[in-house]
Amino acid sequence: MKILVLGAGVVGTASAWYLRQAGHDVRVFERQTGAAQETSFANGGQISVSHAEPWANPATLRKVLTWLGKDDAPLLFRPGLDPLQWQWALHYLRECLPARVARNMRQIVALAEYSRQSLQALRRETGIAYDHLERGILHFYTDQQEFDKSQAGAALLRELGCQRNTVSADEVIRIEPALASARGRIVGGDFTASDESGDVHLFTTALAARAAAAGVEFQYGATVTRLLADGERVTGVESIDAQGRHRLEHADVVVVAMGSFSAPLLQPLGIRLMLYPGKGYSATYPILDSAVAPSVSLTDDGHKLVFSRLGERLRVAGTCELNGYTRELNPVRCAAITRRVQALFPYACDYSDPVYWAGLRPLTPSNVPYIGATRYRQLFLNTGHGTLGWTMGCGAGKAIAELVSGRRPDVDFAFCGVAPRQEAALVQLRRALR
Repeated sequence: MKILVLGAGVVGTASAWYLRQAGHDVRVFERQTGAAQETSFANGGQISVSHAEPWANPATLRKVLTWLGKDDAPLLFRPGLDPLQWQWALHYLRECLPARVARNMRQIVALAEYSRQSLQALRRETGIAYDHLERGILHFYTDQQEFDKSQAGAALLRELGCQRNTVSADEVIRIEPALASARGRIVGGDFTASDESGDVHLFTTALAARAAAAGVEFQYGATVTRLLADGERVTGVESIDAQGRHRLEHADVVVVAMGSFSAPLLQPLGIRLMLYPGKGYSATYPILDSAVAPSVSLTDDGHKLVFSRLGERLRVAGTCELNGYTRELNPVRCAAITRRVQALFPYACDYSDPVYWAGLRPLTPSNVPYIGATRYRQLFLNTGHGTLGWTMGCGAGKAIAELVSGRRPDVDFAFCGVAPRQEAALVQLRRALR
């Protein structure tokens, strides 16, 4: 089949790769000049299967109320006139109910584990190098109450098969000696040895190159302006190319993997995704002294920051700002990141000229992404991965290739349009796509 994939971030590029591996004719439309130029450019670098609790939970909700109005708070909500922002917020409140939190966590962990296995297999197959480390992720706490409350979530994750083990403050320092100067403030932690880290931009650009060599056509500088529909069937897209020319491209299947920009593209068709951009920040510092820089990927619970060693660079990312589609940097939030990193690792990096970045994470209220079919024939979604696009990217790409090909992926996840009781729909799908 001729398939158009919209978006060349890690999710879109992985989708194109697996679709091509399944034998399809694949073309990717990307408005930037290359792959992974937006949200997949400079994230925190963690493949964090065992630290995948949804932001929508009672503990975070209580914190949000104390963070309101603080520019340097981990989560910043700037109310506007956008109705979607308020609808999203109301849905977020509903997803904080304990029963929904447990369900969402199961969904997230199932897809994340499937994705990690897919990434590992792809890495063995292709030999892609992306500054990856398999040293686990260490989640440390500096507040005793937060540490105590975290144990319920860690226990649930262990029930789901994730070996997220509670460790003492001394054990935290043994796992990551670079935290020794902060020993007096650390009260404990969680460690998952099976988690990984790596540079998503390096990975995605390398995978795009291999996909192109395998026959995938990438159309960079191509902005998709609308989806072409004929009744209940999507037949292709309209786009504007790098020279400003409008083009119509028809296809058998369209896969929307445009992150936060998926929602406005789909709205004219009456598909209203509960998807809102959450601006996340990162800072990258050159390492001056490897001996005192962290080599294990870290999560700082108190400041909602993650740390990943990327070769001779330290990437620190986190915080979330719900403020529409703007990407300009807030200097207060940037300074707060550097202040925290310097306090933890005062001699590890050159802090004189950090490379700051901001990207729009496509957030669903539940943190569970939209993957699967829509009510329009031949239109599929692969979007809404929020803060876990890197963690879920390969699994989501592999899953959508299976669904488009008329097969159910080997993962217990509630795909859009393919509920477990609707297996017969797959047969109809295969017939429709012939």
